[in-house]
Amino acid sequence: MNNRKLVTMALFVTVAMMLSYIESLVPFFFGVPGMKLGLANLAVVVTLYFYGWKEALTVNILRIVLSGLLFGNMFSILFSLSGALVSFICMLAAKRLGLSLHGVSMAGGVFHNVGQLLAAVFIVQTIGIGYYAPFLLAAGLATGFLIGVMGKELLRRLPG
Repeated sequence: MNNRKLVTMALFVTVAMMLSYIESLVPFFFGVPGMKLGLANLAVVVTLYFYGWKEALTVNILRIVLSGLLFGNMFSILFSLSGALVSFICMLAAKRLGLSLHGVSMAGGVFHNVGQLLAAVFIVQTIGIGYYAPFLLAAGLATGFLIGVMGKELLRRLPG
């Protein structure tokens, strides 16, 4: 890995952590516990298109573990990792299927929530949590679209 790539990836991780922190400070309440905008995923989507899947996975895992250690706890790391891994696999599949950056980001937003719901069902041992699914999936579509719009604009402005 050359120095420029290493520094750029470190910046992507730093931006993702800053966005996670900012999001933790702003009290968004959408009526569903734990619902967030997912701003940190902007860095992951941009890294996926700027470098590739290995680098994006690295940024994703580093931002989750570091943000969890600094601003969260083991449960936040567990839920974030479960959502992020399901989301990441689906984003890769969507990208390989030829979906636009918006579509890839929307798939990521939706399946991040699916992964977290599955983790919650496993931990709480009740499927009653599925009540939140329609709200979380709709939010994943909306926030995924917004992240896609911002990601496309960032990629257009980043020097190659």
